[in-house]
Amino acid sequence: MEKGEGKMAPSHFATGIGAPEGPVCLPDGSMYVTEMSASTLCITRLDSRGNRRVIRTTGGRPNGLTTDGHGRIWIAEAGLRALICIDESGTEIRRMQGEDTDRFLFPNDLCFGPNGLLYMTDSGMAAEDFINGQAFVDDYMNLDWDGRVYEIDPAAMKVLRVLDRKIRFTNGIAFGPDNQLYANASFTGEIYRYDVLGEASPTRAVFGNVLQPDSNPDFKGPDGMAFGTDGRLYCTVYNQKNVTVLDRRGEVVDRLILDGPQPTNCAFTLDGKKLRVTEVGKGQVEEIDMACEGLPLYLPKFA
Repeated sequence: MEKGEGKMAPSHFATGIGAPEGPVCLPDGSMYVTEMSASTLCITRLDSRGNRRVIRTTGGRPNGLTTDGHGRIWIAEAGLRALICIDESGTEIRRMQGEDTDRFLFPNDLCFGPNGLLYMTDSGMAAEDFINGQAFVDDYMNLDWDGRVYEIDPAAMKVLRVLDRKIRFTNGIAFGPDNQLYANASFTGEIYRYDVLGEASPTRAVFGNVLQPDSNPDFKGPDGMAFGTDGRLYCTVYNQKNVTVLDRRGEVVDRLILDGPQPTNCAFTLDGKKLRVTEVGKGQVEEIDMACEGLPLYLPKFA
């Protein structure tokens, strides 16, 4: 029997969202998402009933989101090739585009670490060079990908270290209960682990792989991910119609079947045991009842 088969189907928290990504759940039951469709390109707040209100239109291609201890919103803006910080009203506070000789290409996802620093994936190629709308260009797998993982000082808005590069489409990122950093590669299906707190030059270690072997010729691969208090990693897999669950050893132990085929990211609610999943194929946020809560995220405060 397929893992996850026969479980209760997810419910719909919100529908009619333009290619949602970057979910961030808030204490009052509301959440932030990005909308990546050409007609939206914005940061949106969904109230506790899923009603939509636009916070800011960026006009590029907003992808990943996270928040800090002041409630400010940090955006991995792939289309503008920038890291942007806004306040809760949508006013821009700060922006960076990388170093002059090493500018960001496609900022994808981001999270804060226990040291107060910001960690961001960059998929490794400017959007206009590999994507048309939501679809990849022909022969995209053979392009010269330079996917990266950045360590950033958010107060100084300065890159401290490039932890890794030459990854084939770096995507989701999260800190685990072991205080190690996890990031994935969409084209290979691999989840990588980095000891960023213990090593001056962290080395890439393969933690696991989320792909299911089948005959589907379409692209599929890991996207956003989150850890639960059970120590397991919950990883959305685009075009695989599931959230794949890995245990502490990196073994696949479950696949949570979704309604929509193209999940992009997930986040645990802060009240109750639920996982919210953004899905672009149908433009919705799905909600799954869980046996655990989410591992608390780091919310540093800094000037």
